[in-house]
Formats: sequence, structure tokens, C-alpha cells
Amino acid sequence: MKLKILILLIAVAVMFGWHVEAQTYDTNGDYVQTFAGSAFSGHLDGQGTQTMFANPSQVVADTSSNLFVLDGDGLLIRKITPNATVSTFAGGGTGSLPGCGTNIALGNPNVGTSGAMIIDHSNVLWLVYNNGNNDSPFVRITPNGCASLSTNFNGLSLQSGVCVDSENNIYFSTYYGNQIYCWRTSGVLELFAGSGNGGAIDGNGIFTSFNHPTALACDEANNIYVWDSGNYLIRRIDQNQNVTTITGAGTDFSSSGVDGVGTNATFNNISSMFSDNDGNIYFVCGTCIRKMDAQTNVVTMAGSFTQSGYTNGAGNLARFNGVFGADGSSGACMAQGMIFVGDSGNNRIRNITFNPQPQVVTGANLGIGTYAGVTINGVVGRTYQIQSSPDLSNWTTVATVLLTSSPYLWIDQNPISGNKFYSAVLLP
Repeated sequence: MKLKILILLIAVAVMFGWHVEAQTYDTNGDYVQTFAGSAFSGHLDGQGTQTMFANPSQVVADTSSNLFVLDGDGLLIRKITPNATVSTFAGGGTGSLPGCGTNIALGNPNVGTSGAMIIDHSNVLWLVYNNGNNDSPFVRITPNGCASLSTNFNGLSLQSGVCVDSENNIYFSTYYGNQIYCWRTSGVLELFAGSGNGGAIDGNGIFTSFNHPTALACDEANNIYVWDSGNYLIRRIDQNQNVTTITGAGTDFSSSGVDGVGTNATFNNISSMFSDNDGNIYFVCGTCIRKMDAQTNVVTMAGSFTQSGYTNGAGNLARFNGVFGADGSSGACMAQGMIFVGDSGNNRIRNITFNPQPQVVTGANLGIGTYAGVTINGVVGRTYQIQSSPDLSNWTTVATVLLTSSPYLWIDQNPISGNKFYSAVLLP
């Protein structure tokens, strides 16, 4: 009887198309930590985990590894320096555009969030702006925080994905128009791909079709990657405007899907995408971060397809609480050799390191006074290991401390006579 029941269940599973998830984790020792923000929702500047964000979404990085975060339902842009110092860069005021800094209003709190945000190679921010009307123009924000409304393109909306190529040409998708446009640095706007008809036909230029394209990414060869959300596919457009489907099964499996190679991998939702210098494309999928290499092998870096929450640690143990949404509600970027993620549901900025190793604190950030101990200039919210040695050869761990401030003063409670040297190590 048990055997008959088992056979019946298998038959039912096949008949209804039930799908068993398969998550394959990256083998590079990915490790998730909290870089900035706390469990509390708000707009508090400061350092590291002694700060507050309110639904942080898009995250981009400039050429100096400063992060810019679209925060508070798109009403503010926060800046985070490499040492995790958080400040408000633009927005939060009442002034209309053009304007500068915190005197201006970047969005209308009565009409929802602002959409996608990118940064070009001149460190200029481009924000898809919700002005409360049926159109959503670009806002251009210079490195000194001055913002102005740019050209309003027909079809640009909060669902649009945006990316920039190596020559600073800007690409954007039209969710309802089913097309991809290129706005050249010369000021010329051209239709890059898509006939406007809904579908999933590969080909060249306008002799192709998409179904609600959203998130975009550009690789080192200026290939444009498109999350074709209505088709559940990743499409690639080269600079000859050839459109090719490279991964995704074209089916909604009601969850985040399956890792695998090419069209053996499946996706349910992608809120944003970005690339690195090695030809990898990364996908932000709400509760997990996934990666596709140049051979179209898709793996999970961190998080879970089905489980949300807040957990730091190794990739398969880490948990995120991002928000799915066609407006690019969760974003990420690469900086300092790490991935930074806007974990909107947890009001935190998380980072993912690869094969993390302890980092020795340099002399410039380590001080000693007339007391037995050290002063550490480090990252608030991170853990440091303090070591001592009588001869600079044999080191012993004497304390492990969580920085609650910077500078942080640690005093040795067990001083001894004679020489005693100290060092500090930032733990992964």
C-alpha cells in the first residue's frame, strides 16, 4: 500500500508540474556581513551600524568606492564612505529642481518610490524620478550634489531598468513599450532593440520582441543584459544589436527557481543586475544574490530562494529580507572587491566578501598612549581581534572586541612589566 501511495504522489506531481527547487552555492567562500544600518527605520547619519535607513534600495559605487544609496522610498540619497561613514548627500528638502544637496526634494512622498539609479564613469548619478505625473524623467546629480531634471523620454517609467556602457552611453528599458533605448553621449536617442510587440523572439534590432523588460546590466564588452520579466528570461544584446536568450526557462515556477547552466536555470524575479570585470553578471532576487559566469552557469552566492530574515554568515546560511518589485526595489553593486546589497526589508546595507581573510590594522589606524592598550580607528559594528607580544615574534590573542565607536579605546586589564607590543586584526 505504501508503494502505491508513493507512485500516486509522483503522478500528481508530474500532472500539475510541481517543481523541486535546486540551489547550487558558489564555492568562493562568500561571507555576508552588515556594513551599515541597524534594525531601526529612520534617517540617522553616523558610522557603520550606528546609523538608520528607511527601506534602502538601489546601491551604486563611484570611482573612489564611495557608495550612494537610494533611501527612504527614494526621497533621499545617502553617501557611505569606504570606512562606513554615512551622510545625507541629496534630497530631504522642499526645494524644486534644479537645486543642490539637502535643500531639494527628490520625490513626491504621496505617489510612491523613485525607481532605478545608476552612476556613470564621470561619477554622475542618474535617477528615474517619480514626479507624480504619468511620466518619470531622469534626474541628473553631479558629484557635488547638484541635481537637475534631464530630458523626459517617452516610455521611461518607474519600472525602467537603466545601465551605462564604457563610453557613458545610457541604456533604459520601457516596461510597457517592450523596447530598449540607447541615449548617446552626443544627445542622440536611438531605439536599440525591440519591435514594441510583446514576445520572446531573438534576432537583430527592431526585429526582436520582449515582454515587460526591466532590470539592465552592461559588461566590459558593452553587451547589454536584460531581465525580460514577462518571459522569465535573461536576454543579451551585443553592440551589433543582436538579441540572444542566454538563460532562463521562460516559465514562472512560482518561486525563485533553479540554478544551472543556460536555459536549465530558472528565475522568478530579478530587481536589479550588475557586472564585474571578469564577465560575471549578478542578480538581486529579493531574498538571495545569484551569479552567472561567462559560460552562463548560474549559482547562488548568498541567501535562500524561499527563506527571508536577517542572518550574517556564510552564503548558504545568510538571510536577506529584500523586496521584490518591478521598480528595482533591491539593488547591489561591486566596490572594494566586495558586493554591497541594499537589504531594504532589514534597513541595512550588507556586504559579501569572497574567501574572507583577517585584515591587519595598519599603523595609521592604531595608536598607543601612556596606558597599556591601543586605540583603533576602524569600522563601527565590525569585530577586531587584539593581539600582544613580548618580542614582536610570538603573538597571543588577548581580546576580541566589537567596535561601538571610532576611535575605540581598548585598555589591557593585565599589564605586565617589561615590553609588551600590540596589534589589531579586522575579522571577516
